[in-house]
Amino acid sequence: MKRTAVVTGASSGIGEATARRLAAEGFDVVAAARRRERLDELAAEVPGIRPVTLDVTSQESVDELAASLDRCDVLVNNAGGAIGLEPVASGNVADWQRMYDVNVLGTLRVTQALLPRLVESGDGVLLMLTSVAGLVSYEGGGGYNAAKHAQTSMTEVLRLELVGRPVRIVEVAPGMVHTEEFSLNRFRGDSAAAGRVYEGVPDPLSADDVADAIAWCVTRPAHVNIDRLVIRPRAQAAQHKVHRV
Repeated sequence: MKRTAVVTGASSGIGEATARRLAAEGFDVVAAARRRERLDELAAEVPGIRPVTLDVTSQESVDELAASLDRCDVLVNNAGGAIGLEPVASGNVADWQRMYDVNVLGTLRVTQALLPRLVESGDGVLLMLTSVAGLVSYEGGGGYNAAKHAQTSMTEVLRLELVGRPVRIVEVAPGMVHTEEFSLNRFRGDSAAAGRVYEGVPDPLSADDVADAIAWCVTRPAHVNIDRLVIRPRAQAAQHKVHRV
């Protein structure tokens, strides 16, 4: 029987690229996100993908996803995002709340709902798509740093709590990835500001680069756990050290 992989936030960016890549690797892929029309287009294009409408901030929506699954061998907790670059002193509480709701509590809801299926599979993989923002803080990143640090901590705790169970806990933490929406959402639709993030950077990572790393992690032999994989473009030595031409 083919293994089933669930990918959240699969309507664009890294989530969409991961759904495509895991389908190519032979998984039955459940592509889950809010924007159903984009998922339907993806499923029509790529054999092996099943679209499911999902809002990770809604317990009812998450429960419906869990009830629709016969099995779950791999869970890629990808849904997330950043809003704003204001300093902590002037940060918008509603923005912080939204980032925490999606990145942290959304991940918690989906993990709790699907963890029993991962254990039942006998060789489950729970993969958290975090960020280098969850490892090192930077000015203007307060709310996103806080949310991603929480998600990273959750990953570490799960690995401790589930040791001895048939589930591997993997963290993939990307650096600078140029996708169609991440920076655009962060700058609230300001395409010029979003474009300046990548201006002059030779070859930032693409969504496909991260999907390739995710696929490698979840297809290792059952006894091999990739605790944390940090992936950056060659041009980025650290959050504050980026080569531009």
